[in-house]
Amino acid sequence: MKSKKENQRVYITDDVHPLLIEGLKELGYEIDYEPKVPLIQVRKKIGNYDGIVINSKVLMDQAMLDAAPKLKFIARLGSGLEIIDLAYAKKKGVKVFRAPAGNSNAVGEHALGMLLALANNLVKANAEVKSMVWDREGNRGFELKGKTIGIIGFGHTGSQFARKLKGFQTKILVFDKYKQRFADEFRYVTIVKKLETLLAKADVLSFHLPLTEETMGFFDESRMNTCKKGVILVNTSRGKVIPTEILLKGLKSGQIGGACLDVFENEKPKTYSTKEQKDYQTLFGMSNVIVTPHVAGWTKESKIKLSEILLRQIKRL
Repeated sequence: MKSKKENQRVYITDDVHPLLIEGLKELGYEIDYEPKVPLIQVRKKIGNYDGIVINSKVLMDQAMLDAAPKLKFIARLGSGLEIIDLAYAKKKGVKVFRAPAGNSNAVGEHALGMLLALANNLVKANAEVKSMVWDREGNRGFELKGKTIGIIGFGHTGSQFARKLKGFQTKILVFDKYKQRFADEFRYVTIVKKLETLLAKADVLSFHLPLTEETMGFFDESRMNTCKKGVILVNTSRGKVIPTEILLKGLKSGQIGGACLDVFENEKPKTYSTKEQKDYQTLFGMSNVIVTPHVAGWTKESKIKLSEILLRQIKRL
């Protein structure tokens, strides 16, 4: 008996675990796997496909969707949906799959790892010792025990970060505008109804927000000034949640005491404007700032989980 997927083609435009490719083939799909394909080529070829697997580089806007009359599904490797015109996809009958649970543990671990690295001057101390500089006092850190950690957004990644903090004897405050119920396992966190309350009390703020019109520029100057002086920021969500200009202003004034950043307003260095080059050079040169290239969810394990979750969803089509 022929599979109902026979003669249907799926375009995989980013690196995936082989189990997704093999699983789709077993369902009867023909696969074109081009993990390094540029966006311009995707636009030219997408009309040939019934399904597409994407990561952050492929923008599924109206023009892209109009160029894909056969498209039945979009599978997003991760959680962020700002790159997909969801309303237009629904109008055209295109299913959208995503896998936020696939890399949420990785993000939680990464956020905690960056925070511990900053607290203990690990990046600075590592570089100094390897350069034969032995500065113990200059690398005296601080402990998380007794600190108040504010988590903004308590979905998949925010809740995982809270799990990682459970044994550190911190006070965990949580603000999530759209979440009303919390699982019993999170009895150790305190739910805060007003964002301003969390901002005023937190020693550390960790952001776990999707990028929407509402969260664009979320951490503005007013909210920054509501925080404790010297607050530490951790951002593993989206760069545009914290404007670079505000971040630099706070770091220079001391209102922000340090930052752990996996995401940035512009994540394509080759496209930096003159101002961006100057701003990022300043930011990256600060000893109280730790940065990584949007890899918080980028682990060997998450690569497997993301593929497994998407494959299960596609099987139900």
